[in-house]
Amino acid sequence: MNTALHTLIRLLATGFALAAIGGAAQAQDAKAAAGDAAKGAGKAAMCIGCHGIVGYQATFPEVYKVPMISGQGAKYIVSALQAYQKGDRKHPTMRGIAASLTEADMADLGAFYEQQGKNAGSPAPEALAKPVPDALKDRMAACVACHGANFSKPMDPAYPKLAGQHADYLAAALRAYHTDGNANVGRANATMRGQVVQEANGQKKLTFTNAELKQIGAYLASLPGDLHVVPQPRLR
Repeated sequence: MNTALHTLIRLLATGFALAAIGGAAQAQDAKAAAGDAAKGAGKAAMCIGCHGIVGYQATFPEVYKVPMISGQGAKYIVSALQAYQKGDRKHPTMRGIAASLTEADMADLGAFYEQQGKNAGSPAPEALAKPVPDALKDRMAACVACHGANFSKPMDPAYPKLAGQHADYLAAALRAYHTDGNANVGRANATMRGQVVQEANGQKKLTFTNAELKQIGAYLASLPGDLHVVPQPRLR
């Protein structure tokens, strides 16, 4: 066998080996990105003290029911945790928790809570449907573009499901997108900021009043959805 052909065969063999290694690494990365619900169940101990108690209400930095996350999309949970870790969301408790998590931890928790919601049966909405004025509903039309039909089927899995979520939490979350200069309250998301604030020439004008945000929250809370609070057993 001549030297050139021998060299070519060796290069091809090396290339195939590297491709196989790369393929295996990509498969591992994809598996890690998907998360492991069983591992997430073991990592959720820090979450259940707030998110695993029916009707539990946060008292700082604002008073509202903590959001339901069982049944929420895994990618959204990861996205939210990353936002707390980066400081784009300022809630002090959540920032402290997110700071301690690895990417794998976040993926596992997301997988766990998404799966937990599927096993929890059909949730009841917070109240009977509460229609909003037509003028306000027209101004909410842009929300469907991301959060999907009936606000329960997001167009991107990194967006949250809103239907059936606690009304007071939803109103507080919407207010957070136009809150500036507060160390404990506020959210940085350009898309959501654009929905609740109109900015021009350095001036800020709110798109919705606080009363309207409460109306929106009440309406969304009344819609049927996938979100739950799954109570945790006393002995875990």
